[in-house]
This record gives sequence, structure tokens and C-alpha cells, in this order.
Amino acid sequence: MQMYDYFYEEQSEQFAFYRIPKVLMTEECFAGLSTDAKILYGLFLDRVSLSRKNRWIDASGRIYIYYTLESIEENIGCAVQKAIKLLKELERYRLIERKKQGQGKPSAIYVKNFLPLRQSQGETYENHSSGLVKITGQDLRKSQGNNTEFNKTEENETDLIVSADGMRSDEREEYRAYFEETLEVPQMKAQHPFDEGMIDEILELILDTVCSRRETMLIAGEQRPLGVVKSRLMKLDSGHLAYVLDALKHNTADIRNIKQYILATLYNAPLTINNYYTTLVSHDMAAGKI
Repeated sequence: MQMYDYFYEEQSEQFAFYRIPKVLMTEECFAGLSTDAKILYGLFLDRVSLSRKNRWIDASGRIYIYYTLESIEENIGCAVQKAIKLLKELERYRLIERKKQGQGKPSAIYVKNFLPLRQSQGETYENHSSGLVKITGQDLRKSQGNNTEFNKTEENETDLIVSADGMRSDEREEYRAYFEETLEVPQMKAQHPFDEGMIDEILELILDTVCSRRETMLIAGEQRPLGVVKSRLMKLDSGHLAYVLDALKHNTADIRNIKQYILATLYNAPLTINNYYTTLVSHDMAAGKI
């Protein structure tokens, strides 16, 4: 059996932790919420910081996140049926709200506030197990701080490990979950079984790019602002991924730097995909294939 050491004073803040709001464990209204659902809510709260940074905010100023079923299966250690059940459970308790965003786009998940507060003439009411307690201003800040265990910080930053280049250690995995859903990676692998390796390589290249801390990125021989490159890649969907795979198969030129070629193709995909397929159709018609 694996042996584990004790925690010592200087080690207590070295690790990354997910935070689960205390009220989910102590308030009677959440007594029926399963432990796995509470853990999943904590994972969703952690993802909110990435959404805020990427400006995934709707017209009403509400933050939303992306979290795939595959990510839930992996992080909770469950089958897809349970992952779906956990989402419905959180919806039933009104802790999340899911909204579909159209074909080819992932559902947005709105993580809702776990504190049932009501505003009335400048006063705030908080629902404790002992009843409805009236609190105002300074008391509210103290109450919220106790419930969420904020440690002298304005943001609920759950990851205490920061890499040398300033990137949160779990940021890459958060982006991975986003792109696995927007690019429909599992479905694409099922449709293109002989291209699984290439799909994985493309995904890793995208992650390397969006997680880079460079100010610029070389695209088709030109240095472009990383923010512009990242914004373009964040708009890709499974159709663009299929386009890149198809372009690689039909390209007969000698490609000296395959990574640069793929990155340039990904970057230009939203602009060139229609012309590409139009040209292919015209070629097939001229050849009598259509």
C-alpha cells in the first residue's frame, strides 16, 4: 500500500485544490444533493475564472462556462449516464442552467450563485438553517467570506500552483475540455478512425498556441498578435477540423514545416473553407465526377 507523509507548516499552501462551498454541506436545503453533484459544482466554480478571463459573458453580464460530458466522466470517474444525471441534478437544485447555442456549438452552462439572497430597500436577507436572517453591508461580506472560505483575495482562485510563465497549471486542461467539445473530437475520431493521431496532434497544437505566453505568433510567415490568433482559433468548430484534415490529404506540395502549415490552415479556416469546397466541387464537375 502506498504510504503518505504528513502535512507540515511550510507545505500547507503548495498544492492546487478545488473548493466546494461550505453551505452545500451544511444547509438543509442542499441535504438531498448528492456528494458527486456537490463536487461537480465545485469544478464548475473553478472553471468560472477562465470564463471571466476569456470574456465568456453574455449580453446581460452573466458568466457562462463550457464543460463537456467527457470531462465530467474523467473528473468524477463515472459513466456518461451518471454525468448526465449529475447535470440534471444540479439543474433541479437550480445551481446551474444550460442553454444550447446552435448546431455545432457547445451548450453554455451558467453556474448560479449558491447563496439565496434577496435585495429589499438596501438590506440583504440570507437564508440560514435557523431562519431568514437580516444582514446588511459589512455583515454580508463577513458572512459570504465565512461560507466560501475566501483567504484575503477578491477572486475565488482555486488553483494555488502557478507555472514559471504565469499560466495556471490547470489552464491547459480547461482549454482542452472547451476544444474537445467545440471541435467534437470524439465524434470526429469516430468518423475519421484513420486520422485519430492527426486529430490529437492538431488538438495539441491548438492548445500550445492558445496557452502560449508569447506576445505574437508566427502565422504564414507573418508575426500576428497572440490575442488575434487565439480569438480566431476559439471560433473553430468540427467543420473546420474536417476541412483541415481534408486539406492535408489533398495537398501534394512538399511541406517543410508541418506544424506551421497546420497552424496557418487552422487560422485561415474560417475565411477559406467555403472557397476551398467550392473549388473542389468545380474541379469534380469539370472532371465529370458530379
